[in-house]
Amino acid sequence: MAKLTKEGIRDKKQWEQIGIKLPNFDFDALCEQTKEHPRWAHVGPGNIFRGFVAALAQKLLDEGKMKSGITAVSTFDHQILDMIYNPYDNLALQVLMHADGQLDKTVIASIGDSLRADAAAPEEWDRLKKIFANPELQMVSFTITEKGYHIKGMNGEFYPAVLDDFKNGALGGVPNNGMSIIAALLLERFRTGAHPIAMVSMDNFSHNGDKLFDSVRTVSEKWVENGTAPQAFLDYIKDPSRVSFPWSMIDKITPRPDATVSKELEKAGFESTKLVVTDKNTYIAPFVNAEAPQYLVIEDNFPNGRPPLDQLKEAGVYLVDRKTVDLVERMKVCTCLNPLHTAMCIFGCLLGYTSIAAETKDPAIAELIRKIGYVEGMPVVADPGILNPADFLKEVIEDRLPNPFIPDTPQRIATDTSQKMPIRFGETIRLYGERADLDVQSLHCIPLAIAAWCRYLMGLDDNGETMQLSPDPLMDQLQSYLKDVQFGKPETTGDALHPILSNTRIFGLDLYKAGLGTRIETYFKKMIAGKGAVRKTIDEEVLD
Repeated sequence: MAKLTKEGIRDKKQWEQIGIKLPNFDFDALCEQTKEHPRWAHVGPGNIFRGFVAALAQKLLDEGKMKSGITAVSTFDHQILDMIYNPYDNLALQVLMHADGQLDKTVIASIGDSLRADAAAPEEWDRLKKIFANPELQMVSFTITEKGYHIKGMNGEFYPAVLDDFKNGALGGVPNNGMSIIAALLLERFRTGAHPIAMVSMDNFSHNGDKLFDSVRTVSEKWVENGTAPQAFLDYIKDPSRVSFPWSMIDKITPRPDATVSKELEKAGFESTKLVVTDKNTYIAPFVNAEAPQYLVIEDNFPNGRPPLDQLKEAGVYLVDRKTVDLVERMKVCTCLNPLHTAMCIFGCLLGYTSIAAETKDPAIAELIRKIGYVEGMPVVADPGILNPADFLKEVIEDRLPNPFIPDTPQRIATDTSQKMPIRFGETIRLYGERADLDVQSLHCIPLAIAAWCRYLMGLDDNGETMQLSPDPLMDQLQSYLKDVQFGKPETTGDALHPILSNTRIFGLDLYKAGLGTRIETYFKKMIAGKGAVRKTIDEEVLD
């Protein structure tokens, strides 16, 4: 059996026999180079990083265009390193799943080091500070999900841990919040030479670089106010010629590791197939199963230089200006993929689906996503030039979502939906309200999806049976608004939806002022009328 360890990959013939590609470089040398000459650090060591970002670095390493690998950094779920990185020497197996059933398998060995920012691991924290102090470090990339950038709750109040960081975070210890940790590491870089660096968010939401900057700046301002950091530090992070926060757009469906894939790998002779769920609900394994299509569009703003990412166009990487990133990102996140995914996951959970691919065969759901994309979304899409929106949407609807070999589930995609609403639906609604040539009252499928999300928050499926809801940082508060709404009794709705639909932090605008609040309430009431009401509503509203 092929074992995923530094020693295990030395037997190249064994890996070739089971059809797994190995790196073309010396992994031991790569690890030494990464530690001695850190150029690229990445925060957020989850599946999308290992299955996409680290694989891009591997391609450059294989071609001899990079010598130093990536330092993976954990600021939140340290069990990922304890249970998946350390036992396998930072190696991963990428499994690309094609629609014809073919599996392309590659050992990813571009991660030369992994460290956690944790008060319980002071030696690793000291190493992290030395890495950030190193003038050779060019970029820090991030895949920490949307909620990882938040330092405030639903009501705009700072989290208690962040308030503690305001008082103590700049005094030498490890801060509590991820954004405070990044601010502390940048402060270390400032104190040791104020070297330039690019902080590159690769998370899946609009203007991600701005969100990263806003959170880090807020923490830094508090430290300047309390005298634990100098004004010059704040000037440093606000100077784009020294610290840049580029925008990016990332796109690659990377679902949770699948048991079927695990069994196929084991059958082929791959030993390291253990599936792990951490205490913080991260689903991860030594392997990463993912679709083959991928796109990464990055604003080319790197004040300290960068890896040769511009040579990865064949791998779906584009280095462009900020305006182009914005257009591509809006095309994907607001219209051509993410809204479709969110609508599918909500209805999929309510209707009992456990497969995104299976959902595409449901006539009502298939028509719902077609209308959200082509009919309601496309009128507000601007062509970014490097990718054609119609072609991109066609690939999503006809090839990517129906791929039966992508083990993606509505339940996974439903995670943190409250954090996704302003971009996936709110932006389109806002643009309809602002443009004279569009009528917000013509929107039907987007309001229907929002109503279904409110229905989902009740925690009952279409048969009225209790269903498990996916994690969401606002779940308890959102459900509290619906506590008096009774299944089978639409009249009990009252004003229960008002604090949700009027909340500008959730949708980016007040949906009542936008003219859609009452329509959403009407759809919601139809969907709680009794057993089968969700199915009846989507069929009537989408197919008729």
